[in-house]
Amino acid sequence: MLSVVIPTFNEGKNIRNLVTQIDDALKGIDYEILFVDDSKDNTPEIIMEVAKDFPQIRMEHRTNESGLATAVLKGFRLAKGDYMACMDADLQHPPIVLKYMYKAMEAGADFCIPSRLIPGGDDGGLNWYRKFVSGTARKIGQIMLPCLRKITDPTSGLFMFRREVIENADLQPIGWKIMVEVLAMGTYAKVTEIPYKFQQRTEGESKLSGKVTMEYLKQLVNLRKRYNKANKYTVETWTTERMMQGE
Repeated sequence: MLSVVIPTFNEGKNIRNLVTQIDDALKGIDYEILFVDDSKDNTPEIIMEVAKDFPQIRMEHRTNESGLATAVLKGFRLAKGDYMACMDADLQHPPIVLKYMYKAMEAGADFCIPSRLIPGGDDGGLNWYRKFVSGTARKIGQIMLPCLRKITDPTSGLFMFRREVIENADLQPIGWKIMVEVLAMGTYAKVTEIPYKFQQRTEGESKLSGKVTMEYLKQLVNLRKRYNKANKYTVETWTTERMMQGE
């Protein structure tokens, strides 16, 4: 089974479209969608309404906790799947990519990371300011954490991995960059990168803020002291043609 963990905060307008696209992408695959919701609006009610049409949906609504990273970890703990994926609810991560991530896992990857920065990928869904912020965050992460240097797009929020990757990992994430935490603390041997095109947000508002940036820097300082230095891995990069094989 594949568990797709989606943290939500006031993303009600995107839920039905998101779930419909995930269901289309994962035809023939046993999956569940786990929403971990911190919303202050009617998003939980919308999720439960959509769940009437999609029994694969489960929801954990939190009232005394907040934060994307802790929400995702909660989802990982509740997940039933052998594979676990994380993606945003705002549709900037196109759900069809889940299909190709799953294909990479079935081909032997321990970790699959869609990348905007390899041939076939694109970060056109970001404006110039967010491209600058994203690029700077990525470079700082790779400088501070050697375990990120082989990955072209290590600060993305879209990824999939085998359950075993985090079974013995001491995950203590701060802020938003949960994949950085999993890459630094997990145990895995093979990473597959596949190209994807980052989409423009159509509904809701970006959560980027100065607080998010400071939390990320604090996370990097913390991880530099304790990341899994013993873990060694190789990276395989798929072309668009390789990704589409068999279709």
